[in-house]
Amino acid sequence: MDRNVHSPTYGCCDRNFWHYKIIDFPSGMAQEFVLPLALAYDTDLPNNPFYRQNIIPQWVEAGILYAARSAHKDGSCDDYFPYERAAGAAAFSLLACIDSYTLLKLNNPIALQFFTKRANWLAKHHESGRLTNHQALIVLCFELLSNLLQTSQWDRAKVQRLERVLAWQSSEGWFQEYEGCDPGYHTLTISCLARIYQLKPDIRIKEALIKAVELAAQFVHPDGSYGGEYTSRNTYNYFPHGFELVGRWFPDALRINDAFLVGLANGLAPCYSDDHIIGHHTWNYLLAWRDFVPQRPLSQSRPTGRIWLPEARILIDRLPSTGAQPCAPTNSPTYELYLALNKGGTFKLFRNNQLIASDTQFSLLVKEGKKIKNAVGHLVGNYAIALEQNKITIQGQLGWAKQKQMTPTNLILLRIVMLGFGRFFPNLIRKLLQKVLIVGKKDAPFWFQRQLFWENGKLQIIDELKAQNWENVIAADIGCDRTSIYVVMSRTFQIGQLQPEWNLTEEVKQLAPGESLKLERYF
Repeated sequence: MDRNVHSPTYGCCDRNFWHYKIIDFPSGMAQEFVLPLALAYDTDLPNNPFYRQNIIPQWVEAGILYAARSAHKDGSCDDYFPYERAAGAAAFSLLACIDSYTLLKLNNPIALQFFTKRANWLAKHHESGRLTNHQALIVLCFELLSNLLQTSQWDRAKVQRLERVLAWQSSEGWFQEYEGCDPGYHTLTISCLARIYQLKPDIRIKEALIKAVELAAQFVHPDGSYGGEYTSRNTYNYFPHGFELVGRWFPDALRINDAFLVGLANGLAPCYSDDHIIGHHTWNYLLAWRDFVPQRPLSQSRPTGRIWLPEARILIDRLPSTGAQPCAPTNSPTYELYLALNKGGTFKLFRNNQLIASDTQFSLLVKEGKKIKNAVGHLVGNYAIALEQNKITIQGQLGWAKQKQMTPTNLILLRIVMLGFGRFFPNLIRKLLQKVLIVGKKDAPFWFQRQLFWENGKLQIIDELKAQNWENVIAADIGCDRTSIYVVMSRTFQIGQLQPEWNLTEEVKQLAPGESLKLERYF
């Protein structure tokens, strides 16, 4: 934060703008950092140098006022390009400002006018793409601001957005995030709904939360890590606060946090030390610490058997132990497989509570004229699948990775568009960028089949890759973390990514036209 009261950007939390001066507008999302600051001031954490320091409320208020000052006239804000009018950035920063204002008992009419203007904009703006966590954030903003101002003016908008959140929940318990189930963003939606339910109990929200929590429990790995590349948005996100709130009346939610805490203690947390993404996690973890439930339920042994989520197209196999350690539960699983059938068979495999394989399918570098393109097997698609008790088959085509980069020319063109007609149609520009960077799959001329067999308590994997011609393939491998769609919170480092790739370049170079690449592995 720019803490110089005489600076024209006093209160700005986007260091790239106010200090480095490498960008020509401030990101509205950055103003959510007022909430970690307010919580640090108000929370008596061990060795907390910020606790009750008198200067902190001044900085928080400056951050809120800068959010107001840097917003557009309609109350919206930008995140990644001018005149973007990003609903996510607007909602995250509004939530942070309202919570901070309330927590520190501030009294500033300018801030309240800004909150009202932004809430009015959110009420009428509907972003492209299905991002349930954004909708839940907006409902929470409306609820908190309605309580703060003692008004009912957003009641209709609250009902509309809440209906959307509930409608976007699968019967399997997960909430839609672009093209499917992302357990990471799922936990953020749980956090928002848990707070909404706390403020205004509703049986439908309670039922949705129970289903969501039960689903989230399936994605805590045996080592305490969570999520990863087999999910729709490739995130390792975990937002714990909602589980503490739900755990007050549904103790199973506390077991999920306790299992995740084991992973934290073992150094398995992903690295979010990045100005653009650390804010969400900071305030959520501080809230979880503040609302921690002292009475914890006893841990339970991990279940065995198969979990098949046909709507998410994710399969979890847990094989019972045949030689468990004396101290382990007799029915604890030896192998745990997390398999994304909607992503070509991308998987994580654990044995005896340790990650032994993370696989994001084939990745090929292919020369086309003067360009080098990347054909991958991990994109979300409608692959042919066959499920049997001990055999799983996935077939389909590789797709071209989404690797569009910003160049000076592209940057200038985007600025011209947004300073011209684009400012009047930001949602159209957003939708076009989503197609280029995030959603959809364009087939590449390579066909794969992946078969997984359980035999004698072990896993065998047979991969086959076909092409009419291999001469343009200049490199090939199977890596542990090959992802390519643009997701802000993806591609963070997690210790499981230290696994080396399986380099297949020499094998591919030896293939004749029409010949298949065949691989076998045993775990």
